[in-house]
Amino acid sequence: MGKSVLIVKNITHEGPGLLETVLLDRCIAWNSLDLASGELFADPCQFGAVVVLGGPQSANDETPSMRLQLREIKQILHKEIPYLGICLGMQTLVKAAGGNVVKCQPKEIGFNNSEGLPYRIELTASGKEDPLFEGLEESFRVFQLHGETVEPASSGMVMLATGDGCRNQAVRVGKNAYGLQCHFELTETMLADWTGIDSDLKRMDRIALLKHFEAFRTEYTVTGMRLLNNFLTIAGFV
Repeated sequence: MGKSVLIVKNITHEGPGLLETVLLDRCIAWNSLDLASGELFADPCQFGAVVVLGGPQSANDETPSMRLQLREIKQILHKEIPYLGICLGMQTLVKAAGGNVVKCQPKEIGFNNSEGLPYRIELTASGKEDPLFEGLEESFRVFQLHGETVEPASSGMVMLATGDGCRNQAVRVGKNAYGLQCHFELTETMLADWTGIDSDLKRMDRIALLKHFEAFRTEYTVTGMRLLNNFLTIAGFV
């Protein structure tokens, strides 16, 4: 198994963000591919870890690209290759492991819910003990951008964090495959770009979104980088 990270983009504009910063800081090599540009999912066995990012697709899509992605994630689980899925990447993980992906009513978009309260996730008892969240608080604010959510399989999955709206926010499959429904990789530049591209974000107040992010950007960045560093440590990178 090679000691580099495979980063899989489901849509061109959703890049690795803070993950790239962490990889550069730790001098870890990575390969990035863009499924939306027609690139194929690379053989995961050639990498020390795989990270699958978000996108507007559904894990329930019957497209050749999605079917291939689910097959490769099943191989990742079988080979116990460290995996981190963000947003759609969590949904494809759960789908590949035998769970379900369903509509989330209402959608979770931005930093605050419809009542103006910040989106937060709470670690479960298992989450508090999991090395992915080592050194982090038991509850923290998050950014959301999804219209679907997951129903985990009855066995083989451990719920690590929950939210008030879409309940299932973080999951572990097996010993080293993780899924996060919320986004921990966001940077200010990414958010500014997304507000002009994503159809849901375009309907929101762009200035307000950027102000919300700036108000807790330091806290958010510390949390995101710690979590991503934890994952790379779990994956065996030193």
